[in-house]
Amino acid sequence: MNPFFTRPFVLVVSVVFFHVVATAADRPNVMVFLVDDMGVMDTSVPFLTDADGKPQRYPLNDYYRTPNMERLAKQGVRFNQFYAMSVCSPTRIAIMTGQNAARHRATNWINPERNNAGPHGAPDWDWAGLSKKDVTLPGILRDHGYRTIHVGKGHFGAEEQEGAEPLNLGFDVNIAGASFGAPGSYYGEMNYGHKSKRKRHAVPHLEKYHDTQTFLTEALTLEAKQAVTNTVKNKEPFYLYFAHYAVHAPFESDPRFADNYADSGKPKNAQAFATLIEGMDRSLGQMMDHFEQLGIAENTLILFLGDNGSDAPLGHEHTVACAAPLRGKKGAHYEGGMRVPFIAAWAKPDSQNSTQSQWKIPHDEIQSQVAAVQDIFPTVLQVTGTTAPPGHIVDGRSLQTLIAGKPDDSRDERFLMHYPHGPHRSSYFTTWRDGDWKVIYHWLPDTPSNGQGLQSEGGHYQLYNLANDPFESTNLAATEPQHLSRMMEGLVAALKQHQALPPVDDEGNNLTPKLPSEQTGS
Repeated sequence: MNPFFTRPFVLVVSVVFFHVVATAADRPNVMVFLVDDMGVMDTSVPFLTDADGKPQRYPLNDYYRTPNMERLAKQGVRFNQFYAMSVCSPTRIAIMTGQNAARHRATNWINPERNNAGPHGAPDWDWAGLSKKDVTLPGILRDHGYRTIHVGKGHFGAEEQEGAEPLNLGFDVNIAGASFGAPGSYYGEMNYGHKSKRKRHAVPHLEKYHDTQTFLTEALTLEAKQAVTNTVKNKEPFYLYFAHYAVHAPFESDPRFADNYADSGKPKNAQAFATLIEGMDRSLGQMMDHFEQLGIAENTLILFLGDNGSDAPLGHEHTVACAAPLRGKKGAHYEGGMRVPFIAAWAKPDSQNSTQSQWKIPHDEIQSQVAAVQDIFPTVLQVTGTTAPPGHIVDGRSLQTLIAGKPDDSRDERFLMHYPHGPHRSSYFTTWRDGDWKVIYHWLPDTPSNGQGLQSEGGHYQLYNLANDPFESTNLAATEPQHLSRMMEGLVAALKQHQALPPVDDEGNNLTPKLPSEQTGS
């Protein structure tokens, strides 16, 4: 083992926390509404801005139909530089732990059936995923008197591992969560995969909707509403982690919305993807309406986000197509692979509400400071008045100031995405953002980055100034050597700080990042 990268000390915590519990009416509810494979451009809500900081619409904003996202954005604040890991399991575990994937070490999507580290992948990565001993957000909230509800996609651990079952990870209720990330089918007529060739991905717990025309997105929404109703009847505050399988492949068209895209001129898969987006949006609106009907909307905070960049079937992952004008898509090292929508809003704004008076959220504003998925953990803990146990490392920072629409000078404008795996759409890479600058380091620049045989652009390094070139069109690695050296030094320091695992060479020895001064002809 290279001493440059060491396994972190793991603190096992099994203490139940007790404190004076206020009444449920005084304690805010939280819904994390997580959409699979939804990038920042997969919506009618414009997240990107012009030179004056005003929302700027692009063609994809006019293709997708998300009126309930528009409704949520109008009563809250949306972030236009919110980052997730570029594949799903690393993001989901970052939300659960408050840690960057480089630290929690589930750095790839978890193949439920076999270890998918890749031929040069970090051998000690956390393929098993989360376990009962891990500190998790729902576990902390449950120990502090919250009812913790999981609905939808889990993908926290491999088959027959503890993380495959959300009930092992701090949730009181699990509806439809399992080890896999893609549903066997979205169709009730196919029993959500039980009657298909994808039986190993058949969505559990939804037997009441089998052999009906209830689309998976709708079935999950009905179940989420019932779980919330039961909790409110028991006068308990709740944490609802509503993680839709949509809009992940298979791209099966939601018949409720198919007519809206039939004349779009886009391929059938892209039309189906758009119906999945609109169905997800319908679910969001139904949940907001349900909170209001139950009389809890004023006391319910909604955090809406995607888990990685877009996977819209509109083009190649290294080009400008599915996330236009951003470059790249899910799995890629470009902004289109890591930039996701994030909206924070109260389900119903009320200036007289005591919690809202402490957590003021402006209406229809855009926050442009950099933030990331690991920030959700400390934010939810702070708004609920709970704390992580001593010894648990949290990489995220509370979003309270940013959600209030204010600048937070105490935050660094930084983001680390570490992917010591392959083959994938982008393989064996680390990206480091620091201020306006972004460097992409390719650990194995001569290794094809995907099955189409594409080579890493620019040797080991790609360097972009996102203020001047937000769409990553000009690699400055060769023309800005001082900035490249500074950024690579920052990348190496960030990997050390997070005790990250590197890829390995053909003999299984750990690779070490090569600084520009060590290169010839790079």
